[in-house]
Amino acid sequence: MAAAQRIVIENCSIATVDAHDTEYPSGYVVIAGNRIESLGAGRAPDGLENVVRRIDATGHLVTPGLVNTHHHFYQWITRGLATDHNLFGWLVALYPTWARIDEPMVYAAAQGSLAVMARGGVTTAMDHHYVYPRGSGDLSGAIIRAARETGVRFTLARGSMDRSEKDGGLPPDFAVETLDGALAATEETVERHHDSSFDAMTQIAVAPCSPFSVSTELLSRGAELARRLGVRLHTHGSETVEEEKFCHELFGMGPTDYFESTGWLGEDVWMAHCVHMNDSDIAAFARTGTGVAHCPSSNARLAAGIARVPDMLAAGVPVGLGVDGTASNESGELHTELRNALLINRLGAHREAALNARQALRLGTHGGARVLGRAREIGSLEPGKLADLVLWKLDTVAHASIADPVTALVFGAAAPVTASFVNGAQIVDNGRLLHVDEDAVARSTRAQAQRLARITAQG
Repeated sequence: MAAAQRIVIENCSIATVDAHDTEYPSGYVVIAGNRIESLGAGRAPDGLENVVRRIDATGHLVTPGLVNTHHHFYQWITRGLATDHNLFGWLVALYPTWARIDEPMVYAAAQGSLAVMARGGVTTAMDHHYVYPRGSGDLSGAIIRAARETGVRFTLARGSMDRSEKDGGLPPDFAVETLDGALAATEETVERHHDSSFDAMTQIAVAPCSPFSVSTELLSRGAELARRLGVRLHTHGSETVEEEKFCHELFGMGPTDYFESTGWLGEDVWMAHCVHMNDSDIAAFARTGTGVAHCPSSNARLAAGIARVPDMLAAGVPVGLGVDGTASNESGELHTELRNALLINRLGAHREAALNARQALRLGTHGGARVLGRAREIGSLEPGKLADLVLWKLDTVAHASIADPVTALVFGAAAPVTASFVNGAQIVDNGRLLHVDEDAVARSTRAQAQRLARITAQG
């Protein structure tokens, strides 16, 4: 790092979210190239060479960048629909629309999803994309291109569906792929785009959609494919009571036992939601190191229930936060999930002892990094880790009277992002994206949403 250009951030509160939850009421962070070189209390060391920028961060809290562990970007252009449905009713209502997406729509929707997340402190995003209509273009490539242009670190979970209505699933027959076609396309996506290096900006996971939209063979062969290629596995699990009933009726067992029978528990697996988990299910996830993407706003929107996050954490289950698709969480912002995770879990059995502010921040940073298999590289502020960090402005009227900055960030209103860095490069400045024209994205997403609505209406 001796010859690297340096950025020095000073006079800020710092929540490192390291193993000891180290915090500094007033401290500094030194970025050298794409790494965190040093941090600590007081002012930065004298004599630093190649300092190209100094940031006076008075009134700010610096944290690791937020890590989103579950999303469906394409849903950005179907927000505000089916607003009073449970999961299965919502899916049946929207699948006929989603089955008509194409590359321009998916690219615009990815831009919109990424813009709002990045503007709100997300530095690592993921997208679980599983709708690939025939003749729709290079959807995976469009999503990856949008992430690259925004500047965020990114995991594409290449999803798939092959269990349609004729096979007892929920998607319409024209919305699914064949078993062999889905596996071949997934393997090609991994080979084209996955980067396994320490500072990788793009990674790929294998991600059949859910027990009610994929065959048992696609799940089991998908797990074999992921492990042969050395990538992670992602799917939906235990989201609703209807899903649990579906699994018992079709497979003769609950979701967790079904996933274990198909090779879908392990340290390389994470699942979205996991709302309806009994003690045995939680123990199985803890024993195998299987991760969970907790999506509190979406779970509330679809009336799915309250996930047992405190019990999962107590058992040692890796847990991160997810926005989920914006057709079930129209805000699309992960920083609001810090607050919602804390508040919604306090409605559960543990009440006020369920989660505190620092646990919520850990879910959104280190917890997410662990779930994505990247805790060595990101998720906490430590020397040698990648320089993915956020400066939250906490000296405005919205937060200034809250003495503790972490409490202000989690319990207070959504805090403005003064600066966000990914891989040492700034992507947000005073709440605006640096590499993408937000106004142009807004126009594009509206146009593509209207286009999709017209196509759907025409049948």
